[in-house]
Amino acid sequence: MYDRILVPTDGSQGVERAIQHAVDLATAHGSTLHAVYVLNSASYGGVPIETSWEGLHDMLQQEGEHAIERVQAIADPAGVPVVGSILEGSPSKEVVRYAEENDCDLVVMGTHGRGGIDRLLLGSVAERVVRSSAVPVLTVQVGDGERER
Repeated sequence: MYDRILVPTDGSQGVERAIQHAVDLATAHGSTLHAVYVLNSASYGGVPIETSWEGLHDMLQQEGEHAIERVQAIADPAGVPVVGSILEGSPSKEVVRYAEENDCDLVVMGTHGRGGIDRLLLGSVAERVVRSSAVPVLTVQVGDGERER
């Protein structure tokens, strides 16, 4: 049913719950896991001018490589093949674009499950992906488990 499962990662420890869920699904279906990390350069617009863009970009690239390596480390014991990609742009748009261009069957991504004013002010990459993706999206609660209702 699922040949290609996409799992976006931000490299945080909390997202590992979503990664493990994606690995479990990939194991059950004999799937390939596509791990993506998106460099969101727009969110670094407030960095002081003296900061070297090249240095910042290199740092973000390295962070992305570590995040992809962590997905690989979680998938390896289960024998799940991983294709890793580092993308640049708006995280939600890049996840949707990658899923569609690579014929992914499912997107598995973490969400913090914020409610109320936090969701209104912060928005949610997962929510934007759910609303705009033609590919089915499975969200997995990550973080401390406290939800505002």
